[in-house]
Amino acid sequence: MAQVLPLLGLTHLDRPFDYLVDADQDAVAIPGVRVRVRFAGRLVDGFLLDRIERSDHKGKLGWLDKVVSAEPVLTPELARLCRSVANRYAGTTSDVVRLAIPPRHARTEKEITPEPESVVGECDRSAWRAYGSADSFLDSLATGQPRAIWQALPGEDWPKRLAELAALTAAAGRGAIIVVPDQRDLDRLEAACAPLLGDRCVTLAAGLGPTARYRRWLAVRRGAAQVVLGTRSAIFAPVADLGLVVVWDDGDDSLAEPRAPYPHPREVGVLRSHLEQAALVVGGFARTAEAQALVGAGWAHDLVADRAAVRAAGPRVQAISDDDVVVARDPLARSARIPALGFDAARKALAADHPVLFSVPRRGYIPSLACTRCREHARCRACHGPLELDAAGALSCRWCGRGERTFRCPNCGGTQVRALVTGARRTAEELGRAFAGVPVVTSGGTSVVDEIPGGARVVVATPGAEPVADGGYGAAILLDTWAQLDRADLRVEENAVRRWMAVGALVRPHADGGRMVIVADAGLPPVQAIVRWDPIGFAGIQLAQRAELGFPPAVTMASVDGPRSVITDFVDHLELPDGADVLGPVPLPPGVRPPAGSAEWEVADDDVDRVLLRVDRGHGRLLADALIAGQVRRNTHRETGPIRVQMDPPTIG
Repeated sequence: MAQVLPLLGLTHLDRPFDYLVDADQDAVAIPGVRVRVRFAGRLVDGFLLDRIERSDHKGKLGWLDKVVSAEPVLTPELARLCRSVANRYAGTTSDVVRLAIPPRHARTEKEITPEPESVVGECDRSAWRAYGSADSFLDSLATGQPRAIWQALPGEDWPKRLAELAALTAAAGRGAIIVVPDQRDLDRLEAACAPLLGDRCVTLAAGLGPTARYRRWLAVRRGAAQVVLGTRSAIFAPVADLGLVVVWDDGDDSLAEPRAPYPHPREVGVLRSHLEQAALVVGGFARTAEAQALVGAGWAHDLVADRAAVRAAGPRVQAISDDDVVVARDPLARSARIPALGFDAARKALAADHPVLFSVPRRGYIPSLACTRCREHARCRACHGPLELDAAGALSCRWCGRGERTFRCPNCGGTQVRALVTGARRTAEELGRAFAGVPVVTSGGTSVVDEIPGGARVVVATPGAEPVADGGYGAAILLDTWAQLDRADLRVEENAVRRWMAVGALVRPHADGGRMVIVADAGLPPVQAIVRWDPIGFAGIQLAQRAELGFPPAVTMASVDGPRSVITDFVDHLELPDGADVLGPVPLPPGVRPPAGSAEWEVADDDVDRVLLRVDRGHGRLLADALIAGQVRRNTHRETGPIRVQMDPPTIG
């Protein structure tokens, strides 16, 4: 007999079912293999979890229809992790398994996986001595399970530091997983790991293609690779004897999983560290409130440098309010809206033959417009999306692409528009005139530049698309910062600090002439965090504010999205923990509409609402259990209507 998990995706059927095994299949029907079974009259895919001698089922058992592959891909450790993640996020194990195990390629499974030939290189630990207690942390990687929140110094070569952690872990005979937000970060990390780990290290990312990715995933499962580098789904990699899990820049939006049950790699890393007795490192130049909560709870400790080292590594940071900006006297600089402070910093950096970075919040030419007369945002008449202006002076909608030949403001009747934000292309055009003879590079949207050589040049980039400069930038000027703060989002300040610190980390140290100019009110807490370069203090303030207001991670919160009648009925039947708060329903926040993957979600925007459920952290598991029970009830009662349940949603509103 065998216990099988059918991949049904239904909450009330999210459990193992017992099946009889034919004698011809006995040898290959081992735990972890893919199988096909008949369920409710139809053949479905599943995974064999365990072999048993007898069943507690009182009725007649069905037979295992087919062992699809003899490759045991769902290891016991991975199965336990998937169950834990499903419980944490009020989802189904089958949905988590689909995230954890890539689709099968039969020909790839028949290939022989070569044994690694390279040995782990010698690792220089000297750079880690800048961080307090780093020596004891590195020593414990071999035998213990230290958990640290690493605050990287400005300008730190973080890919090399993470490669050193992986090499130390591999040298002790244990495996490691390092998760980064995107392909650009992964390329840098892979280049840093190659000299130390060679073929003992593999990368897992969607860009590889299904065949290559499955081949590498099998190499990890078969023990031919000790270290896995990848984006968010790599957190589930079946690494044998896992000794270290690293999540870099955990506040990046790219790490937010768009598929149910929406697990975050940081939280999966926490679960995996506990279940497999592995070390955990959550690192970045900035710090999220969630990472700070781990330190505050005593579950992890700080891995930080002292203030003297921070000041020595960082650039000189200056802030100037939009209201107090003195535009440079140079007429071309004036047309580019460069403040005198920023123009001076850029001019000195270029004179020293160093590149200069200008960060702007929007790509395009003039991506945000308003009526000249009443300052009302210019909107498309067809879909109400924002209008933008291209280099030829034509108006069009950024959402639907519809051209707008004759703009007329619905508020005051005005026919003229003015720019609210100048995009990267327009800024680059103006800077090219302001710094005549200096090469100008733009990076953003579909044209992202990864690296630039040293030497005098001007770089205009949108947030997250800043190229790495050889030797660092001589100066960085952040324009139109209000556009990153003027949003109704719980994480708006945290995201702004993370992006600004990522820019500052690319600038040369103050002693080498590095300067960073932020055009923003110097009194704002996010700006003060950059001026003082104090990500820990800022994360502490954010965490305290969320505790006062009752927002994650100080509490556990769940969102229930869907048509109002559907979600209110769902919530009314929940058996919530004592002290739970029900907030809403309210209209769904902009930008978080469920994906239109099925016809049932094809409803008007105005018809999708959200209810928030809030409990204290100690009752978080009880809330998840209540949501699972509520979904079981919906399924067993065959209730219709779209619904999405998400624990600790990244966007609350």
